[in-house]
Amino acid sequence: MEHQEGDWHEIRVLDTRVQQGMSFELTEDVCGLLQRTAPTVAISEAEVETALTNVESAMSLLHRMRERIRDGSNRIVDALDRMSRLRKKGDIEGARQQMREVLAVEVVPHYREIAEGQLAEMDELS
Repeated sequence: MEHQEGDWHEIRVLDTRVQQGMSFELTEDVCGLLQRTAPTVAISEAEVETALTNVESAMSLLHRMRERIRDGSNRIVDALDRMSRLRKKGDIEGARQQMREVLAVEVVPHYREIAEGQLAEMDELS
């Protein structure tokens, strides 16, 4: 997990720099970062290998990785907040539904695990 967080941070930083106009090169370090990060954001090895054939497709892959990290983070944080408020009101089914809605669209394994863990915790409380 710690390694994933470090890689995700590097993805964010690199994507920001590229968006600001910094040159982007397919160095060994950049390729390694993209290859390591791909499975953590549900992107296949085949997609990565194809993307690493040229700078433009690699930049697109980088941006897609950052979007998955950002969008998944926003989605789970918002759903956890709604779930918590619903649980406090006693609406356990509504709270569960927040996590089900995340699972219906989320592809990033880390965020899926959080949602599944919350559902399991609510099931234990019932």
